[in-house]
Amino acid sequence: MMRVLVVRNDKIGDFMLAWPAFAMLKASFDCHVTALVPGYTRPLAELCPSVDAVLTDPGKSGDAAAQTALLKQLKAGHFDAVICLFSNFRNAKLMWQAGMPQRWAPATKLAQVLYNHRVKQRRSESAKPEYQYNLDLVRAFLASNDITPVEPSTPYLSFNAGELEVFRRQQAEQLGIDAGRSWLLVHAGSGGSANNLSAAQYAALITRLKGQYPAAQPVLTAGPGEEALAEEVAGMAGQEAVVAGGLPLPDFCRLLACGQLFVAGSTGPLHIAAALDVPTVGFFPLRRSATPLRWRPLNSEGRHLAFHPPEGADAEDMRSVDVNTVAERVSSWAVPFLS
Repeated sequence: MMRVLVVRNDKIGDFMLAWPAFAMLKASFDCHVTALVPGYTRPLAELCPSVDAVLTDPGKSGDAAAQTALLKQLKAGHFDAVICLFSNFRNAKLMWQAGMPQRWAPATKLAQVLYNHRVKQRRSESAKPEYQYNLDLVRAFLASNDITPVEPSTPYLSFNAGELEVFRRQQAEQLGIDAGRSWLLVHAGSGGSANNLSAAQYAALITRLKGQYPAAQPVLTAGPGEEALAEEVAGMAGQEAVVAGGLPLPDFCRLLACGQLFVAGSTGPLHIAAALDVPTVGFFPLRRSATPLRWRPLNSEGRHLAFHPPEGADAEDMRSVDVNTVAERVSSWAVPFLS
């Protein structure tokens, strides 16, 4: 059985957009897939049904002992191939030092000289979604090894329905809300990954959507350090809004799976919700490297709406996004999900 290492050791959103690549590998042939990820992403990698094992990367800031230990793990893994979905000089050097027989990566940056299989992609042009660039790398690897690719499909993440129902009832009790109502999940934090709407914009959007869907229960989700922002939005919105924070990452994913609609900026939680195929509404700047096309979530067709600054506005100015226009579009689109 071929042993394949897949490297995506950057942010949570980037890692989630690698899930179709993992799925294609596992569906296309009998292989053992290991993911190399940072520590904060490891709980997500352990949830991925297409990942057999996980290695934790201490990152460039890790001490010398941690770096040496990682290199030993890479050598001991006896990998037949590595696919670096995220490539930099550190990753390239590690894979070269580990003696990986097949070293695959995009043909960009000086680091490419340390790979023996390179795929021209020009990701800087943002001509297609990030997950498609990842799939193209896997397709090239499979073609080189005479393996026919099997295209993956949504959802990429799911939970047992019975267990999820128990979790939903437990969360409803803790939050003081009704488990039987539709949950409108809103994540106002950004994790610093991209410009986002303001607290006032999110609150106004909740108010407008509640007017259209009075039975929907607004739930503000929050990651570490985002609770204060979520509380601010909930306080401004009123409308029975509650805050769900302090959950470990696997339970945070389960909470997103309980939602009938998820609203957020271009950040990790948006991509987790999309991997679950929960309908998503996303807000994106128009900078070339951050457009709605480049960071399109993994939802199946018709289950994602994207918004960005209007023509003539600054590409990064999310304050120029008109919440009333957004609410009008979302209200009609969300009928199958929130009704």
